[in-house]
Amino acid sequence: MTTYYKDRGTRLIHIWILIGVNSFACVGTIIAGVMGHDLILLLGLRAASFLEQPWTIVTNLFVHGGIWDLAVEMLLLYFFGSLLSKLISINKFVIVYFVGGIVGNVFFMFFASPYPILIGALGAVIALMGAIIVLAPKSRHIIPIPIWIVITILVVLFILLPGAAWQSNVGGLISGLVAGGVLRKRANTFQ
Repeated sequence: MTTYYKDRGTRLIHIWILIGVNSFACVGTIIAGVMGHDLILLLGLRAASFLEQPWTIVTNLFVHGGIWDLAVEMLLLYFFGSLLSKLISINKFVIVYFVGGIVGNVFFMFFASPYPILIGALGAVIALMGAIIVLAPKSRHIIPIPIWIVITILVVLFILLPGAAWQSNVGGLISGLVAGGVLRKRANTFQ
């Protein structure tokens, strides 16, 4: 990969927007819950009601199970998103993020029970991680070991974590790996 984006401050605006929208949705969901309205039922993805609520294929990516869930996912988004943003354009980043989240959602609908509700952006964030594994596996972004090792450990933990939607995480990872391969091939084609 030859493209390296140096203007870090303005290059992270897309990440800050995603963090802001996720935070706003989480706080809004909490406030609505206190007022007696369960927005998770309206915005979360459930395979059994997907045909009646097709918007949930995207809206569930912004709804979280609480502040702790939000904090962990947004920290991962910032950390891995800032690394990936050095390697690809904002447009490609946004595509990897949303396609990864949607592919994770599709995996969840096909491989999980049709009744649980899926919320959170972890499938989309793991897609970013998968792209990094392919595009910059030896990067040491703030840590003394290659990034692919860190990502592999995190993804395995997120897949094995009790109560986690492993189907979504696996779908996001596969999507990110494929996206990274496509982006790497295109970059090599134009060199």
